[in-house]
Amino acid sequence: MSAEERKRQILTEATRLFSRQGYDKVTIKELANACGITEPALYRYYPSKEALYDAVLETIPSLLQHQELFDRLKEATELPEILFGLAHHILDFFSAHRELYRLLLYSALREHSKSPETYRAIRGPYIDFLWRHLDRLYAEGKIVKKNNELTARCFVGSVFDCTLASTLWQGFLGNTYTLDEIVANNVPVFIAGLSVK
Repeated sequence: MSAEERKRQILTEATRLFSRQGYDKVTIKELANACGITEPALYRYYPSKEALYDAVLETIPSLLQHQELFDRLKEATELPEILFGLAHHILDFFSAHRELYRLLLYSALREHSKSPETYRAIRGPYIDFLWRHLDRLYAEGKIVKKNNELTARCFVGSVFDCTLASTLWQGFLGNTYTLDEIVANNVPVFIAGLSVK
């Protein structure tokens, strides 16, 4: 295995283990065993568990695959296109990549010192994108005046919570809804609240 392949393997296994057990419970020995290497070999690639966790966080933007979505939506002229696009992407992606959502949850629940960075890496790009576009749509007179940062955080948080409920918790209090049902029900609430009457 080349050095680059080994680094990718270590990052993949670290993401998996951190998302299943949390940063505190994962040991370097476990990480090395998961990769089929010794602890000293792992330390040749990453000098500490914290450095490895930082490397995992650095890979998140490329894993999220949101840049193509942002490129497509940056020219969107109407609020529904932006909100439906973001909601579908978040629900689809995080339903398929539960390990990243677990990583976010563990970092918050364990009050890990890197939890702000984890939040920023996973939710931040969506919030920042929507916030900028809400500001633009308001300047164009297409939506009503609101605190656009707060609205962006609430919208993204709502979609993430729906993802959590439909995947990790296997349904909403016993009810199971498709991703399309969730989007069709919830996105119009935000559209109605922001639309100019």
